Amino acid sequence: MENEIKVVDTKERSRYEALDADGSLMGFVDYRLHPGVISFLHAETLPDFRGRGVAGRIATKSLDDARALGLRVKPACPFYQDYLEQHPEYADLVKRPGEES
Repeated sequence: MENEIKVVDTKERSRYEALDADGSLMGFVDYRLHPGVISFLHAETLPDFRGRGVAGRIATKSLDDARALGLRVKPACPFYQDYLEQHPEYADLVKRPGEES
């Protein structure tokens, strides 16, 4: 199925990856895990897959996982900063400057 997107946490690479039905990499976000906090550093959708909602699917999965794990989110990546502004349902996850984790 052409629209199938599977998002996985590739812990050994510290990144979430979006894969198509054939297992080809579509996009990713690098992250750094700290006690109680996950920082999203760099999101990228590969050129052949842009405009298909790949980055949004990665963001949703990674933020849902952060919530399930009780982690605060530090959006260091511009894409995540914009995504969080557009999706207030995740606002409670955002770590504010100076806030304890």
